[in-house]
Amino acid sequence: MKLSLASNPSHLEAVDPIVEGMARAKQKLINDRNRSLVIPVLLHGDAAFAGQGVVAETLNLSQLRGYRTGGTIHVVINNQIGFTTGPESARSSWYATDVAKMVQAPIFHVNGDDPEACVRAMKLAYDFRQQFHKDVVIDLICYRRHGHNEGDEPSLTQPKMYKQIKEHRSVRKIYTEQLLRKADISPEEAEQWLDQFQARLQEAFDRTKEQEAPPSDRDPLWTDEEVTGYQKEPSPDTSITREALEKIGNVLTTTPPDFTPHPKLKPVVTKRKAMAEGKESIDWAFGELAAFGSLLLDGFRVRLSGQDSGRGTFSSRHALLFDYATGKGYVPLNALARDAKSADIADPVVVDNALSQESNDPDAEVSFAVYDSLLSEYGVMGFEYGYSVADPGALVMWEGQFGDFMNGAQIIIDQFISSAEEKWGQHSGLVLLLPHGYEGQGPEHSSARLERFLTLCAEGNMQVVYPTTPAQYFHALRRQMKNNPRKPLVVMTPKSLLRHPMAVSTLDDLTHGRFEPVLHDVATSPDVGRVIITAGKVFYDLKQARDKTNANVAILRLEQFYPFPQPMLAEALKGYPNANELVWVQEEPRNMGAWPFLRERLQALHPNVRYVGRPVAAAPATGSHHRHEDQQKALVSSALT
Repeated sequence: MKLSLASNPSHLEAVDPIVEGMARAKQKLINDRNRSLVIPVLLHGDAAFAGQGVVAETLNLSQLRGYRTGGTIHVVINNQIGFTTGPESARSSWYATDVAKMVQAPIFHVNGDDPEACVRAMKLAYDFRQQFHKDVVIDLICYRRHGHNEGDEPSLTQPKMYKQIKEHRSVRKIYTEQLLRKADISPEEAEQWLDQFQARLQEAFDRTKEQEAPPSDRDPLWTDEEVTGYQKEPSPDTSITREALEKIGNVLTTTPPDFTPHPKLKPVVTKRKAMAEGKESIDWAFGELAAFGSLLLDGFRVRLSGQDSGRGTFSSRHALLFDYATGKGYVPLNALARDAKSADIADPVVVDNALSQESNDPDAEVSFAVYDSLLSEYGVMGFEYGYSVADPGALVMWEGQFGDFMNGAQIIIDQFISSAEEKWGQHSGLVLLLPHGYEGQGPEHSSARLERFLTLCAEGNMQVVYPTTPAQYFHALRRQMKNNPRKPLVVMTPKSLLRHPMAVSTLDDLTHGRFEPVLHDVATSPDVGRVIITAGKVFYDLKQARDKTNANVAILRLEQFYPFPQPMLAEALKGYPNANELVWVQEEPRNMGAWPFLRERLQALHPNVRYVGRPVAAAPATGSHHRHEDQQKALVSSALT
């Protein structure tokens, strides 16, 4: 048996969905179609199992097509206390394990003082899981002999309980006496086994002192700024051939003969065909699907899940099509070959939208998987993080319906995505797709909280990008699979730019080039007196206003915040030797967005740096659309004049 232990922070139950994602990836990698060879086992505390919402989210994942792992064995170490809190204050249910009833999981309550009953319960749990492929729970009723740690004094809060525990014989002594009474062992054997066990523990402890720290494997491309905060070298070439692009375009615009597309999908498919033939400019959705398809042809696997990710929140992606007559789903990209060498067109994959049998699970065969998730951020992002850790050969993405929905998964971001490499040497290439941009929709749908990610950036731990063209997004996704070691990638994705007539690319942009952390302004002369640096959607507002007023300013686009492309930005500024002012323009309030992160970095590049954007605010955006429009016009005008 091979045992894998998941790194676990001191945030209760946060590791639960991560273990599920790791198990799912391992099942995929060894083609464990029945999900019988890889078994997730989760250890819980009683107070945490009842109190932490991610437990319910993880249970809810257990029978969903995109997330099931064939059943998890949950062992609840029921000490009848949570730190210093008793059950009467820790839950409203009778049992700590009652939350598992939501998935009709069998729950075995067993006395921890009876080792043989515990073993029997575990065997029952294992047999049930293997037979029915569903979750099963063992409620191990026991006690904590000492406090929360051996220096704690538990009798301060539970005096009656700990008076009984102090007088209670240990499990080992109770079981030894039971075996001696039955004459199953002799006193000498009991002492010998105890000594042998203590010796094994001591030997294992001594070995930990002899181990050396693992060598650092930091990416040498990211250097300086407190070890690895700059990107100094160009991104790798991530272009693809025209032949590959034709293959991808063909599968994206072809459906099976018996497939009945939705009437509103026909113009979408027609337009994509024109894009593939170079007759129309490429939009965001086509650039994204082209990136997915090209990675499949390169031999990688691609997995995307999130809220409404198949169609896309803004009805743009349509990676999963539904037959208008039967309701069955069709995934065009799965018509691409699994074999990167041959790159032939394989049979199309049609999936049933209902729950399928384990033996007929579509994800067991396809290289591209897209799933509409349950309405969860914490559980699903954790699952995808775990999947990315266990399968480095897959581009794994989690998408929020709106970027600020990632707030619900902040523990996963803080405890794993940003810090797991530093804490445990654990690598992940997880991609977060977070719709971001100020469209006048109010404070709940504007900001993906860019500032939060930037405060977490240090030591080259992750990448944060804000691409403004489909080609830039295409190359960023492809670059993700070329990075070694791989780092988490946070993408501020667009909303209105999905269909903006200026936010387009050409086929040549995909068949040539790479991701550029800084995009130059080709429409200005070098004698301008002001250089604007901006990012995201507001660039197009600035460009339209500049073109209308003929303002003599240059506009540079910062497409990557971290690792900060300081050398590339400095090189771009050399093209404007007469610029006496550097202006940073953002849509977000002054205390949010990239300004707190960029201020010192920009001042190191130019002595005169000015901020233009919304004033400080408690909420990300105003709730009034008219006020939003006034603010947007004001900041654009201030930047140009």
